[in-house]
Amino acid sequence: MLPPKLPDKTALSEIKARRNLNYKPHGTKSYIHLLNRFGFEPTKSGPYFQAHRIQQRGLAHPRFDAAVGGRAYQTKILQKKLGADGSLDAGGTQIGEVTAEDVPFDSTYLCEVSIGTPPQKFKLDFDTGSADLWVVSTKLSKRIQRGHNVFDPSSSSSFNELTDKSWETVYQDRSRASGDCGSDNLTIGGLTIENQTVQLASELSYQFAQGTGDGLLGLAFPSISTVKTNKSPDPADTPVINMIKQGDIPEEAELFTSAFYSQWDANSPESFYTFGFIDTDLVSSSGEEITWTEIDSSDGFWMFLSVSVSVKGKTINLSGNKAIADTGITLVLVSNKGYVFPKSTKVEDLPEFKDLVFAPADKYKWYGRV
Repeated sequence: MLPPKLPDKTALSEIKARRNLNYKPHGTKSYIHLLNRFGFEPTKSGPYFQAHRIQQRGLAHPRFDAAVGGRAYQTKILQKKLGADGSLDAGGTQIGEVTAEDVPFDSTYLCEVSIGTPPQKFKLDFDTGSADLWVVSTKLSKRIQRGHNVFDPSSSSSFNELTDKSWETVYQDRSRASGDCGSDNLTIGGLTIENQTVQLASELSYQFAQGTGDGLLGLAFPSISTVKTNKSPDPADTPVINMIKQGDIPEEAELFTSAFYSQWDANSPESFYTFGFIDTDLVSSSGEEITWTEIDSSDGFWMFLSVSVSVKGKTINLSGNKAIADTGITLVLVSNKGYVFPKSTKVEDLPEFKDLVFAPADKYKWYGRV
């Protein structure tokens, strides 16, 4: 594949990804979040597993003397094994549900965007693993609105209500977010996208509401958007797709980039996204060339071949392996050759120990960074 011509930096600006100081990394919870999102089976036996459950649509009301009717279907649900004392236990025989307390719902990074006329500012989670643009809105109760920037459609002269459209996001732990839709102007990194579908939250489960951010901006492919028209799937175009359709950026600049730094990187540079251009100064200063790869978007994600991993010059082959780039989670899943290490390990026994520690795995071990 020939690499595209690199666009020059224009009047467009970087969107700073501000570290959320309220976010507390937790390796196990991040792992469960990925199990919920992608529904994959763990490659190694542990306390968490995917179970199958039969559910029924169209049940007749019990007082009707009629056949139950409807349609049965099978769905996955994440469950956990518990010991006799109710604690998490990979060898336990009791089965429990994964609850909101098992999963993180705050974001590591938040980015500022504006919606409406005049612009209303929000801090959103930019997520390459989803394709919805939803915000906390005045349709929610005052209690849930508290602590958030709240979108008020009645205060925007450019807002149009889309009365036949709705949306709902439901996770396997029964957390959910849902509401109505409208269209409005979205300003992001110096670009204004007109008539962007905006999903207004009118219902948020507690675990969503307790997060620091004001919503989510999905950067995956539109096929996994949860927007419906008259209750039938009708995926909405994402901001990136609408940027391209609107012609705000030239063909060679139909891209977005992300640059994320560790908190221990020299000079503590700020992480950021760009839309419509590549920061060529950053590329030059790295001394590296950009490598391009084919994307498999058949499942709606940024999926690509990832057939090897290199750690300190040692290469591990992963024949046929595919990976998904997901900025919505700060955890990298690798093969069983990844590892945890004791918290008692001395600093001098590990290279760059501070860069290896991500979050607690349990009382005695750390999850290591990759």
